[in-house]
Amino acid sequence: MGIIAALIIGAIAGWLAGKIVRGAGFGLIGNIVLGIIGSLIASWLLPQLGISLGGSAFRDIVNATIGAVIVLVVLSLIKRA
Repeated sequence: MGIIAALIIGAIAGWLAGKIVRGAGFGLIGNIVLGIIGSLIASWLLPQLGISLGGSAFRDIVNATIGAVIVLVVLSLIKRA
């Protein structure tokens, strides 16, 4: 069940990140991967910054979205270079 939940959260987070960072989406599969990578980045980065959002599925989606936005911004900067 954990893998399915990670895919769903990753898909939602990737979709939200694609909407936040206009023109940087990668399609459904790319957004799922982006959301999962973003979730991993956010789960490491946010505690390092002292940010805690509590514990729930909503928190997981917000964390993954924050991480996915960071990844999208970095990827869009790399594409432009």
